[in-house]
Amino acid sequence: MTESSVSHRAGRGTREPVRGQRVGVLDIGSNSIRLVVYDHAGRSPIPVFNEKALCGLGRGVTETGNLPVDGMASALINIDRFGQIARAMRVRHLDVVATSAVRDAANGPAFVGELERRIGHPVDVISGDEEARLSALGVLSGFPDADGVVGDLGGGSLELIDVADRRLGAHATMPLGPLRIGEVARGQRRRFSSMIDRHLDTASWLAALKGRTLYAVGGAWRSIARAHMARISYPIEVIHGYAVDRDALSDYLGSLAQTSKKSVRNIPGVSRRRGDVLPTAALVLDRVLARGQPARVVFSAFGLREGCLYDRLTEAEREKDPLLMAAGEIARETNRFAPHPETIYAWLTPLFPDLKDRDGRLIKALCMLSDVAWSEHPSYRGEHGFLRVLRLPVAGLDHADRVFLGLGLLVRYVGHTDLAAAKAVEGLLEPGRRALAIQVGHALRLALTLSGGATTLLRRTRLTADPGGGFSLVLSGEALALLGDVVDRRVAALSSAVGAPIKITSRRNRRS
Repeated sequence: MTESSVSHRAGRGTREPVRGQRVGVLDIGSNSIRLVVYDHAGRSPIPVFNEKALCGLGRGVTETGNLPVDGMASALINIDRFGQIARAMRVRHLDVVATSAVRDAANGPAFVGELERRIGHPVDVISGDEEARLSALGVLSGFPDADGVVGDLGGGSLELIDVADRRLGAHATMPLGPLRIGEVARGQRRRFSSMIDRHLDTASWLAALKGRTLYAVGGAWRSIARAHMARISYPIEVIHGYAVDRDALSDYLGSLAQTSKKSVRNIPGVSRRRGDVLPTAALVLDRVLARGQPARVVFSAFGLREGCLYDRLTEAEREKDPLLMAAGEIARETNRFAPHPETIYAWLTPLFPDLKDRDGRLIKALCMLSDVAWSEHPSYRGEHGFLRVLRLPVAGLDHADRVFLGLGLLVRYVGHTDLAAAKAVEGLLEPGRRALAIQVGHALRLALTLSGGATTLLRRTRLTADPGGGFSLVLSGEALALLGDVVDRRVAALSSAVGAPIKITSRRNRRS
């Protein structure tokens, strides 16, 4: 990969996004190396390629001081592969970053030299502080309102950094990666716990985590999330945004830390090589929870790699809502007509005068995505729309938000939530928000039926709140021709959902 075809990571302060071109991050970690290619470098990039290889570069570094020969050989093979893929995908800008193992090993510089020779591209060996900073930026890119501590457990180190008000605070890096401290042997948990605690005690600011949120980053901790989801039969297989109360997770971590290799390998969704480090990773997480006392843990699929992209954005770009940016892009690619979500949003919001900001942005996203399944077979539009938004690989959503979007789009297409997949997840949404999602779905169903999806027609109608209670659907002029039996049924369904009468009003007549 030559300098002329791919630009490398710019210095701090030169973070303009590369627009309209694919960008990538090659992360050379202590346990795995991973290439992620994104469709662009804006506020809500979507991965178009994501592959990792478990090479174990950090295995044995503590004992020998060097990267293992077999780990380097495996890494170089996969680096060659990733380089070919990046070239073929016409990746315009590639960040190559190496972390703890390469940073600390005596033969790290020689290994970096070989990497650079093979890919024709500089490798940025980042410090522990920089690793913590980029991981925290990645979490902020995925959870813009994050408030707590980001914990990123790699194979060689643990990075901790406080985040609040979209700012980074106190931070620390500790040699607590599973490959660094080794496996927790049976009967040695107390000794390992004491060693971990001694490191954590050096970060006195960790006490500020009490009652807040720990954002867990890193492959081993994501595997723990996946294992916990399987254990409780959690209905959404999306790790990003998976939230667990501290006490519930601590109980599970205690048992996982004492689980044998053989038993760990039988856990659904956990690879054999990742399973080998899971008990140690569980013990580290358990000790962080014991020291910091957060109210809950939220697992993040966004970390260092996403932080590299976010680091380049201007402040104006960072302030944009990643969900709305992604929904807008999807709408432009999939809608039948030029999307005008602002027209739909303005049309239906008189029904909901007391919207909270959290739900207002979700309704805006639903307006953008309201035509996303138009090209599917009519019998499957509701199911397709529901599953697509439930699983969208975008930032700015927790799992309750995903259910809100899914139920709203399902009702928009079929007028009810009688779908097995919907029944399985609707309990993640508290009753008031569930009712709101259904109401919004019925409002979208009426709007799209009334206009046929052409929002220019919708502008000739309006919903208004009546002084005495209830609402009116007001039509005039040519819009009167839009009325019919199907519109009457949609109005009746919306009226039932919002629990208030809706009158159809025109200059010629008045019906209810």
